[in-house]
Amino acid sequence: MKTKEITILLENLVPLSYQENYDNCGLIVGDPENKVSAVLLTLDCTEAVVNEAIEKDCNLIIAHHPIIFSGLKKINGSNHIEKTVIKAIKNDIAIYAIHTNLDNLSNGVSAKIAQKLDLQNCKVLCPKIDQNINIGPGIIGELETPIDSVLFLSNLKSVMQTDCIRHTNLTKKNIKKVAVCGGSGSSFLSNAKAQGADIYISADFKYHDFFDAENDIIIADIGHYESEQFTKELIYDLLTENFTKFAIRLSKVNTNPINYL
Repeated sequence: MKTKEITILLENLVPLSYQENYDNCGLIVGDPENKVSAVLLTLDCTEAVVNEAIEKDCNLIIAHHPIIFSGLKKINGSNHIEKTVIKAIKNDIAIYAIHTNLDNLSNGVSAKIAQKLDLQNCKVLCPKIDQNINIGPGIIGELETPIDSVLFLSNLKSVMQTDCIRHTNLTKKNIKKVAVCGGSGSSFLSNAKAQGADIYISADFKYHDFFDAENDIIIADIGHYESEQFTKELIYDLLTENFTKFAIRLSKVNTNPINYL
């Protein structure tokens, strides 16, 4: 199985055309003609992940976040990005990124969160209509029965395996309608409010963003890594449903750069 056979399959399922214009999805490092021995799935591609790929004899890393967002003018190992790219090239390891195109898929990253929270009647939060295909960031759905907001946050903390939830005042006694967006989703708060969500779950809200809740909705910031941690499972399912001829491994490296005391 060649690298390009895997990437073609992924791009048929999750088209590169779905990515945002600032993004850099696709094959970032490596020869598409190389034969794949095994695949390593990760949220971020770091030097530690490349070391793990070497140890596990994986010569294709599929990451959610691109290791390169903008052009590199020099590759001399002066920062963590260059060091990672150099190590991958030296060891003939390809790196593929499947980022905002997977975020924008109706059964993508945010849908995985919705699944974990048992949401029903789900639809895309911020739909972009492209050739009659409903794509876009975020998912909004409903719980089967309303739940006390304090209990909901407690359950959310457990399900999303986070040590910290930053949230606004609990202006809703019960939670029924829930909006979610994996990654940095503060810019979609207005969509969640307009659609009557009781709570909006995402990450990377700045201090002043929390004021925008205006007591109309609860904001719950669960952390960027935490909101996307199940993306590896999502990519694993895409691959295992279509390929059985090579090993697909989930990275055991915790790439979260944030710690909580």
